[in-house]
Amino acid sequence: MFTGLVEELGKMKGITKQGEAMRLVIGATRVTDGVMLGDSISVNGVCLTVTSFDSSSFTADVMPETYRKSNLQQLRAGERVNLERAMQAGGRFGGHIVQGHIDGTGKIVNRETDANAVVYKVQLDDAGMLRYVIPKGSITIDGISLTVVDTSASTFSVSIIPHTLGETALQHKHAGDSVNIECDVIGKYVDHLLHFKQPESAPAGSKLTTSFLMENGFL
Repeated sequence: MFTGLVEELGKMKGITKQGEAMRLVIGATRVTDGVMLGDSISVNGVCLTVTSFDSSSFTADVMPETYRKSNLQQLRAGERVNLERAMQAGGRFGGHIVQGHIDGTGKIVNRETDANAVVYKVQLDDAGMLRYVIPKGSITIDGISLTVVDTSASTFSVSIIPHTLGETALQHKHAGDSVNIECDVIGKYVDHLLHFKQPESAPAGSKLTTSFLMENGFL
């Protein structure tokens, strides 16, 4: 699990593709401090497993499902990527719950300055994900924990302070660029519980309803 606070900007040192499978070599120094084989590192919001490392880089494999769901397939040598190590149990929870499991991608349709902030408008490739995007709710863009400013029928906007922009690869992205999107996991679980339909032969399950959630302060 991650929190969406980027620790380091890594640099793509090597990319090997075989069909929809990839092997990435990423230059980094901070996230490799104390790293072990099998550790998880978020790369542009995608949870990847460290398969080898040295003092200045690590290697991770990308399987076809991840390739198809994320923008990792578009990476180029020399490109900057957002990196974050998995959260330690006693660590500070500075962002929100981020699994590193990408729901899909979106396209930046507009980038504009608003005083000291930069506002990005993003159109989701799968409009169905908008059901989990709510104003003032949390969303992860390329591994960055951000707050949704507003939404429309097909887009949502986020506003980014100078520090966050300067410390992440989002500073290099403009209209037309693709970004990885992970919606708030709590919303996804609540939606699943409310709409899950068991087979008729299955035993009676949860009595969780919208009314129950409202009565107990969850909605």
